[in-house]
Amino acid sequence: MERPVDIHARQVSLADTRGRLLAATSVELRAGELTLISGRPGSGRTALALVLTGRMRPHDGRVESDGPLSRAELRRRSAVVDAPEVSAPEPGALLRDIVAEGLSEAGRPDDRESITWWLRQRRLLPESEERADRLDPVVRTRVLTDLAAARPGVHALVLDCPDRHGGAPQGWFAVARDHAEQGWAVAVLCSPESVLMLGVPAARIGAHDGHCPAYRRSGFTAQQITTPLLSPTAEAAWRESR
Repeated sequence: MERPVDIHARQVSLADTRGRLLAATSVELRAGELTLISGRPGSGRTALALVLTGRMRPHDGRVESDGPLSRAELRRRSAVVDAPEVSAPEPGALLRDIVAEGLSEAGRPDDRESITWWLRQRRLLPESEERADRLDPVVRTRVLTDLAAARPGVHALVLDCPDRHGGAPQGWFAVARDHAEQGWAVAVLCSPESVLMLGVPAARIGAHDGHCPAYRRSGFTAQQITTPLLSPTAEAAWRESR
């Protein structure tokens, strides 16, 4: 059983030949907690998401865990959710196809029965033919977060600016909080305006706020995290094939 991962970014920064991409930032993500990290557009929000999950190496500073954790292992145990040009679905992708791809990436059956069951469980079957760019912002965030959390070994979720899709921030905050309540380490990159509307503590890009959770699950202890994905029949068939 793997221990849920904690992530500690110590003064991480990025730059290229054109200048600074991410100012030195320190922040901690812990299992069973939701951390908001605010920054303006152009401040390096996606870059920070990629650094926190081991997908980019910082030019300065370091990313650590409570125990030895290579960058490859950090990538395996984390997911970047809905990052533009990284993990966001194509605008014209249909919801059913997004779910099929997500189930496949989780190593689970992606047949019609499994897709239908997954959508029905979330009361989203009527939206199965909806395009990604026309989905309700909260629905989009929940679908993509649920699918990312279903990947084997993933214990940390970093949501990249769900507020860019519009809507009240309370919607995506509830999605992120639900996953923290289930034990994941969750971070959300967002705007300062969203933080102000929510009225919760937040870390900031370019600052050294360290441990600054907006929500903490009470009494959380390390445990294996699992999310039911399939109908009982499909789940049994999948387990037999392992």
